[in-house]
Amino acid sequence: MRRKYGVIAAAIVMLLVLGTLFYQHLKSGEGGIKKSIRIGVTLYRGDDSFINTIRSNLEEQAKEYEKETGVKVVMEVVDAKGSQNTQNSQVDRFISLGCNAICVNMVDRSMASNIIGKAMDADIPVVFFNREPVEEDMRRWEKLYYVGENAKESAFLQGNMLVNAYKKDPLSLDLNGDGKVSYVLLEGENSHQDSLIRTEWSIQTLKDSHVPLEKITGGIANWDRSQASAWMEQWLTQYPDQIELVICNNDDMALGAADALERNHITKQVKIVGIDGTPQGLEGIRSKRLFGTVQCDNEEYARTIFRIAAAESMGQDVKKLIDLSEGKYYECSQQAVMVEMQ
Repeated sequence: MRRKYGVIAAAIVMLLVLGTLFYQHLKSGEGGIKKSIRIGVTLYRGDDSFINTIRSNLEEQAKEYEKETGVKVVMEVVDAKGSQNTQNSQVDRFISLGCNAICVNMVDRSMASNIIGKAMDADIPVVFFNREPVEEDMRRWEKLYYVGENAKESAFLQGNMLVNAYKKDPLSLDLNGDGKVSYVLLEGENSHQDSLIRTEWSIQTLKDSHVPLEKITGGIANWDRSQASAWMEQWLTQYPDQIELVICNNDDMALGAADALERNHITKQVKIVGIDGTPQGLEGIRSKRLFGTVQCDNEEYARTIFRIAAAESMGQDVKKLIDLSEGKYYECSQQAVMVEMQ
């Protein structure tokens, strides 16, 4: 009798084990039967115009994916508001919620190691975007990805639109006809790799094409429109009638410079150029407040971020679905947009 009960008990235990394994099989999506995925997205700062555009496009991508596949997407987007500690806590929460993938727009790119370590321990893939972790961190695991722009290409396109303007009519940039183009520079963050590269190669492109440049001054405006406007107000007071060109690392700062010029009733055609091609920046070109920008394909950008996260969440081979450099990196397409094109 005892043997009989022992056999029954063993059978029950075996059924429970098999049931658990079957549940995990369903949950893991093996065999393509997963019905929902959970993706966490953390932004360095939600009020950045470019990042906000990416956010909107990510949400649209999630809706389209649900329609295409029938897989429900639970996507939570949070704002770190410029705090790395806040972002670390947000990632911890995504891990505790059992997210299938996490998308991270780093506050501080040099601090990605902590996030990567936690994601590796939890076996949750990470898609970094806009702010690229250092190469050593990206090599730590095969489930790390980066989506962004080629900063050198952005800078070349920005510089080249000014080169073409100068070749067409030198006085379009050299407003006072003194033989040199006097410019000010509005930069993003000291620690952001794209800011450093955009600054270096935009200026270098102009110099390589023999545009006679004279730098008046420059400032760090942290990608922010109000900070850029404050710098420009100060420079208009310090260097009245000297500024002929404003080179900016992004559109928000370019628009901040335009705001200051308008408040000071500057009527001469000071050229202002940005990068990103945000909706606000493109409107600035249409209204001729800006001379030009370098437009990133925001839809391609968001689509790639989402598709990598979704493929990893479904257990699919990302490299077969998306053309990645070194199996990890994706650079979005860009184009110069100027007043003449509008």
